[in-house]
Amino acid sequence: MSSLLRAAPEILQAFGETFYMLLVTVPLAVLFGTALGTVLFLARPGSLLRAPRLYLALNATVNLLRSFPFLILMIALIPVTRLLVGTALGTTAATVPMVINAIPYFARLAEQALLDVDRGVIEAGQAMGMSRKQLVWHILYVEARSGLANCVTIVTVSFFGYSTVAGLVGGGGLGDFAIRWGYYRYETLVLFVTVGIMVACVQAFQFTGNTVVRRLDKRI
Repeated sequence: MSSLLRAAPEILQAFGETFYMLLVTVPLAVLFGTALGTVLFLARPGSLLRAPRLYLALNATVNLLRSFPFLILMIALIPVTRLLVGTALGTTAATVPMVINAIPYFARLAEQALLDVDRGVIEAGQAMGMSRKQLVWHILYVEARSGLANCVTIVTVSFFGYSTVAGLVGGGGLGDFAIRWGYYRYETLVLFVTVGIMVACVQAFQFTGNTVVRRLDKRI
């Protein structure tokens, strides 16, 4: 118990570092990933924009970025990270590869959510003379809102897990703390408590996400 009390300040710091990474990564992923996913949806064959070359280019780029294991991507992006934030070490530096990885990840999920929208609703909007912009904002996003909310939940939970790798670039976070204090120092209690906090966070994210999805889904 004494070891847990000694570690308490660092647990709080690690908790803050993890949530800092999520607060930077998830909103940027949602903003740019939704835009990218929308363009993928619109440009795909048989859709509203019908730009096959654009779709092929974006689709290949998204697949390329998603194919990199996060650890390899984080190392490969060290020069880019240093260029953007002035250093390759630290919590802020860790958010750069997380954001770059999260945007195509969310874009693919958003594209799928838009593909799940009833085609008949889109055709009804076209029949009423809606422009593409109106179709996107008043039909696609409205009909796909519960699916997009579920995408946010998935990305939040996934990148909460990815944040544990941030310790390799000095990013800190709960995962890094659990390894440094719990594993390397053989502090089993500290390790279990930290893992318990991480599990509780994931459960809270998932519960909150499921609640929002149920409220947004008009089918329920």
